[in-house]
Amino acid sequence: QVQLVESGGGLVQTGGSLRLSCAASGRTFSRSFSRYAMGWFRQAPGKEREFVASISRSGGSIDYADSVKGRFTISRENARNTVYLQMNSLMPEDTAVYYCAADYQYSDYPAAQSDVSWDYWGQGTQVTVSS
Repeated sequence: QVQLVESGGGLVQTGGSLRLSCAASGRTFSRSFSRYAMGWFRQAPGKEREFVASISRSGGSIDYADSVKGRFTISRENARNTVYLQMNSLMPEDTAVYYCAADYQYSDYPAAQSDVSWDYWGQGTQVTVSS
């Protein structure tokens, strides 16, 4: 069984901060979490799911959507099978359900921004930014 469980979402005012966490569990991740690139995607009401940020399996390659560069920071703790998304200077347009995803990597390289190539997904956590 493979599980990705997001937490840390909530309601925050414009300019505020939130830190999302995604904990990976199950036989697959317990032995090889460090072989997976991890990513965050989001989906706002009426819109398609979009890429937010990704981090390669070693953390050596990090990528952000232009809309969050300079405000969001992705990081990972392989010893805890966890990936984080620190979100600062939040704006109403950041309101969405945020999903964690995992993509198996044979070597360390930037993960794809397209969601079709990701192997596993969490259930999502709601982030609401009030104006």
